[in-house]
Amino acid sequence: MSIIIRRGPNDTTDSVIRKFQKKIVLENAIAEYRDLEYHKTESQKRQERRAEKMRKIMRARRLNP
Repeated sequence: MSIIIRRGPNDTTDSVIRKFQKKIVLENAIAEYRDLEYHKTESQKRQERRAEKMRKIMRARRLNP
């Protein structure tokens, strides 16, 4: 996976860095790297998905009483 950012004629170094950071987030590259860093069993993946669902449910309950 490679992420390429082209610098425009009016782009500053800061704007190029911001573009890069935004593209990293949009392509979900950091999460993908973390997933590949360590091997997880199927049961661990299921547990994480279940925990994520519960976090979303609890957050929705907390925000919408």
